[in-house]
Amino acid sequence: MKKLILVTGGNGRFANVLKKNNKFLNFYFASKKECNILDIKSIDKLIKKINPKIIIHCAALSRPMNIHEKNISKSIDLNIIGTANITKASEKNKIKLIYFSTGYVYEGKKGNYSEKDPVKPFNNYGLSKLGGECSVAMYKNSLILRITMTEKPFAHKEAFSNLKTNFMFHEDLVKILPKVLNKKGIINIGGKSQSVYSFAKKYNKKVKKIKTNINNTLPLNQTMNLNKLKKIMKNYN
Repeated sequence: MKKLILVTGGNGRFANVLKKNNKFLNFYFASKKECNILDIKSIDKLIKKINPKIIIHCAALSRPMNIHEKNISKSIDLNIIGTANITKASEKNKIKLIYFSTGYVYEGKKGNYSEKDPVKPFNNYGLSKLGGECSVAMYKNSLILRITMTEKPFAHKEAFSNLKTNFMFHEDLVKILPKVLNKKGIINIGGKSQSVYSFAKKYNKKVKKIKTNINNTLPLNQTMNLNKLKKIMKNYN
């Protein structure tokens, strides 16, 4: 029988894509009601019920991005304290933990950030996810995925031509996930380094090209070095 993998945030955007596209792995998608990450007893109860061998921690507060500036308490609760609770439960029950973090933990100015580069988040969302990383990194049987992804199709009518990143779709991560399950440490996960506009134009011919102005808070080169991921994918195949 395949290992059971518990997915927190079981009704979230990525989890819903995973449900539709999974062909090989045995997942249990936990709803917020069934697995309240702010209640350690709720987490322990579910673990005892289903006995997972791996936890993929997707449950998080992400959008709208300005919620992390306007409601710091909620951001801390869900992305830092909730992740710490999942980490404690994983350690207590000796379960492998995989944490979905973000490329926003990097400063986003020079680009080509490797997993060994210093982290310096440029907004509160990045800080909240880095806070989660700190607890996960304390547990040695863990894997942190720093991910840059978006929904398919590209949802916005405009896209920055002077902001570079590594966008990929949720569906792309579904294909990558089975190949990194047995890894530990930190792995950057994303697609080709290119402008947001170049990425968007491939999937939405009507998208309008715009530029983020110099006073915008968004750093212009958020690209990550994916050599570690490429090596894993090559060896897997």
